[in-house]
Amino acid sequence: MSLETYARERASFRAKVLEHKKNRTVQLGEHVTLQFEDELTVRYQVQEMLRIERIFEDEGIQGELDVYNPLIEYPDPDERRQMLGKLKGIERRVWVQIDDCERVFAIADEDLERETEEKTSSVHFLRFELSAAMREHLRRGARVVVGVDHPQYRASAELQPAVRAALAADLN
Repeated sequence: MSLETYARERASFRAKVLEHKKNRTVQLGEHVTLQFEDELTVRYQVQEMLRIERIFEDEGIQGELDVYNPLIEYPDPDERRQMLGKLKGIERRVWVQIDDCERVFAIADEDLERETEEKTSSVHFLRFELSAAMREHLRRGARVVVGVDHPQYRASAELQPAVRAALAADLN
């Protein structure tokens, strides 16, 4: 949307996206959140970046689209700095398991390296390559568990039916 159109429609678009995200968010323990993005959530992020940075030229818009084509949460800055050092590699230890199929570990940060010698990033972009059989199980409402298996942080959660349904709809 143009900046003018987005300014007019922002409140209703934002409300729609926030409601939509409720069925795309999974908390893993106290400090990790998985946010399963789709076209709508990414479109919202791009629109917000264009609005904040007042980008209206084609080249700038394309740059934002290129960037946007789980979160590690520690509110205390000192604890966050310490834990991000301990959690190096966490992005490669996030997994999804559908029914009794084997776990599928995330492919992480394909856009750019988000880890340094000292620490990991507080945001990672992950994707999971599911087999055809796994996708079919998911479409049929199979049990889905997601988790993280890192020496410094372990947690898992079974997806609620509404989340499973939202993710299954992404496969169509």
